[in-house]
Amino acid sequence: MDLDELLFAEEEEENVSSDDAVLEQDPWIVLIVDDEKQVHQVTKMVLQDFEFDGRKLELHSAYSAAEAKQVLQQQPNAALVLLDVVMEQEDAGLQIVKYIREEMKNTAIRIILRTGQPGQAPERTVIMEYDINDYKEKTELTTQKLFTTVVTALRSYRDLKTIEKSRSGLEEIIKSSATLFELQSMKKFASGVLTQMTSIVNLHKNALHCSFAVTKGVEDIYILAASGDYASNQDERARDVVPAHVLEEIEQAFQTKKSCFAPDRFVIYFQSKMGMENVIYMNGFKELSEWERYLIDIYCTNVSVAFENIYLNEELESTQQEIIYTMGEITETRSRETGHHVKRVAEYSRLLALKYGLSEQEAEIIRLASPMHDVGKVGIPDAILNKPGALTIEEFEIMKTHSNLGYEMLKHSNKQVLNAAAIIAQQHHERFDGTGYPQGLSGESIHLYGRITAVADVFDALCSDRVYKKAWELDRVLDLLKTERGRHFDPVVVDLFLDHLDEFLAIKEHYKEQR
Repeated sequence: MDLDELLFAEEEEENVSSDDAVLEQDPWIVLIVDDEKQVHQVTKMVLQDFEFDGRKLELHSAYSAAEAKQVLQQQPNAALVLLDVVMEQEDAGLQIVKYIREEMKNTAIRIILRTGQPGQAPERTVIMEYDINDYKEKTELTTQKLFTTVVTALRSYRDLKTIEKSRSGLEEIIKSSATLFELQSMKKFASGVLTQMTSIVNLHKNALHCSFAVTKGVEDIYILAASGDYASNQDERARDVVPAHVLEEIEQAFQTKKSCFAPDRFVIYFQSKMGMENVIYMNGFKELSEWERYLIDIYCTNVSVAFENIYLNEELESTQQEIIYTMGEITETRSRETGHHVKRVAEYSRLLALKYGLSEQEAEIIRLASPMHDVGKVGIPDAILNKPGALTIEEFEIMKTHSNLGYEMLKHSNKQVLNAAAIIAQQHHERFDGTGYPQGLSGESIHLYGRITAVADVFDALCSDRVYKKAWELDRVLDLLKTERGRHFDPVVVDLFLDHLDEFLAIKEHYKEQR
């Protein structure tokens, strides 16, 4: 096969499987570089039935340094090159050595120089000055010597690739373990675990591959994360999505509380100290080596600790959220106002933040912080707080102090949510035109958190019964928002609220008061 036919054949093969990783059973790729056709013929004849470590040879030919570079680019996983020194130039082979080691940065491929003119490239000089692995005169390469030379070179290449793979695996463990302990949502964590584990086992992509991270709920098994065609099935019941034979192995892991390795798949079981149970299932790869199982064991130890940390963090966040809601509800209860007011304001504020273009993370901060917008009312006397009629000027001045009281209560914390809550508590009564309190801020000098919460709070307050008034009709509330657009409220926030009114009304309905 000449070079053009060779490159065409490789191109066709690449179109079929360019996305596939090189598997263990693939042949060893050997490149013969020599300007004598007879050398190619003899070499191929001698090695035609050659097999090492269960793999045959795939021999490629190049007749010049230029052709050799083309084939090397086409075959980056070549294991061995049998290289003539003198071709179109006296040092053509030596230039190829430099190209491989210095330009391609390929230190794994084994290079054996074969020369019929040793005087042109003295062995002592070449061995010292060039990164080659063996030097042979063509006359000494008998059939047996060639066989021995190739076996020795391939064994060396195999061992180097094993070391390189082990190093890469350990690097993946170190990198992935570092991200494991960053506090994040369980779903993102589970998805990250699947991605990292795929990288560790060098997963061969094929139609049969699938991977799942699932958790055992009170009544069923649910998907935390999945790969490929199943990636969009988060939160769904595993039995509604997962193939029956896969589900059976997952359920077995939960029942036995044990992990299981098979030649082409594994099922890994985790249980946290809090009793939460999770399983990672993955298939579609070649049989794992002992080293790869060892890497997975190390990784899974870190995953187990990280699962525990995330569960503890979610429990802490849930507790904090309950405390925040409770603080907000204590204020509302003390002022005899509606029980679900703080929940509705929280959800309105989060939705407005998202519509404004803030990230999910920042919108969540506003959701958690906004229930404490009126926490300063704990410092207002009952006689004023629950007065059924209009307040006097003096009483209203006292009532207005709740903004700064709330700020003073919350400002000392270094927690992001409480910092946001302090801002909201102080600024949610500021007005866009500068006539609000307590600081008389205007426009965008009012923090966005305050501008968002102001719309959410007033909308819900007007839609709800209070000690001093009955709930307004929706049309009347919307008319007020439109009238106060640019005066009391940020016009952009009002427009977002009105443009997505149906979504806000859905929240209002979901958290409506129970009578």
